[in-house]
Amino acid sequence: MYKTSIMRAVFLLAICCLLPAALLANKKPPETPVNLNTATSEQLQLVPGIGPVTADKILQMRKSYGAFKSVDDLRAVRGIGPKRLEKMRKYLTVGKVASQSKPAANKPVTPAKPTVPPKPSTVPADPPDPCL
Repeated sequence: MYKTSIMRAVFLLAICCLLPAALLANKKPPETPVNLNTATSEQLQLVPGIGPVTADKILQMRKSYGAFKSVDDLRAVRGIGPKRLEKMRKYLTVGKVASQSKPAANKPVTPAKPTVPPKPSTVPADPPDPCL
């Protein structure tokens, strides 16, 4: 009876350990590539090989160093090596970030002056000099 209880406990423990790994292995990849420069943590986690911790590292890197210029820039993220990057590459893209232009805080914004064509002169032109 004691052996049966131990065997059941070992079996349940094995199932509990293997089940999450099996579920993660079958993660459905995104239909379109995920833009590293605009993606949220949830969008990044759709990519096979990116979990919550890695997604947070990617977002932190983007916040600290600015927009990614290439998918290869992910190599700078701790835990992403060449093999892992190659598995994720087809699900990732790097697009331009829409810049939000803000006026400089130091400089007051002055409205543009409307352009008005010059008025024609009402003074008659001097007659040509006959001595020339």
